[in-house]
Amino acid sequence: MREIVLDTETTGLDPLTGDRVVEIGCVELINHISTSQFFHVYLNPERDMPSEAAMVHGLTDEFLADKPVFAEKVDEFLNFIGDSQLVIHNAAFDMNFINAELTRCGYRRLPADRAVDTVLMARKMFPGAPASLDALCKRFGVDASSRKLHGALLDAQLLAEVYLELRGGRQPDLDMSTSSVASTSEDTVQAVRIHREPRPHSATADELAAHEAFMSQIKDPLWKRA
Repeated sequence: MREIVLDTETTGLDPLTGDRVVEIGCVELINHISTSQFFHVYLNPERDMPSEAAMVHGLTDEFLADKPVFAEKVDEFLNFIGDSQLVIHNAAFDMNFINAELTRCGYRRLPADRAVDTVLMARKMFPGAPASLDALCKRFGVDASSRKLHGALLDAQLLAEVYLELRGGRQPDLDMSTSSVASTSEDTVQAVRIHREPRPHSATADELAAHEAFMSQIKDPLWKRA
C-alpha cells in the first residue's frame, strides 16, 4: 500500500487572504514504512514574506527569489503523489493551501477525504494530551533534535516515523487474539483422526481380589454400618 506523507511551509495562515505555499515536502511510504523516495521543492510565493512566518521556517525573500513558482512544479508534484492516500499533520491546513495553489493554476482540487489527519489520530489515541509533532516525537522516542526550525521535508520525515507508531509500530497488524487467527482460506488443512478401539475400563479378577484384601484391613468401616 502506497501512501504519501506531506507537509508544507507557507507565508501565513490563510490562503484566502493571499498567503502562499513556499515549501512542499513529501515522503513515500509502502505499507506504512518510509522508502528512499521523496519530493521536495522551495517555491517563490510571488509576494513578500512576513517576518512572523520567516521566524517559523527561516525562509526569506532573498532565499526564495530565484526559486520556481508553484505552476512550474505542479505537474511534478501531482505525478509524485499520484492517487496515493496522503498523510498530513493538521490536514485541513495543508490541504487548503495545496488546493488554493491548484485552483490558481486551473487544476482540480484534492478531495478532503484523500488525507489522513495524524492530529486526529493522536487525539483519539491520547485524549487530552498534546498532539503537536514535537510532542508526538517525544512520546514515541523519535529523534527530532535537528528540528530547530520548521521545514517541510524534515517534518514529513519525522511525521512518517510518528505515523508508523500511531499505526501500532513495526508490526501494526500483529494480533494474537483468537478472532484474528481464524482462517477463511479454502486451503485449510483438515486433521485426520485415526480410529482406535476403546480401551477396557473394567477391573480384572486379580485387581478386584487385591482391592478386597486391602479393604478388609480397615476396622469398622462406615459403609458397612447399617
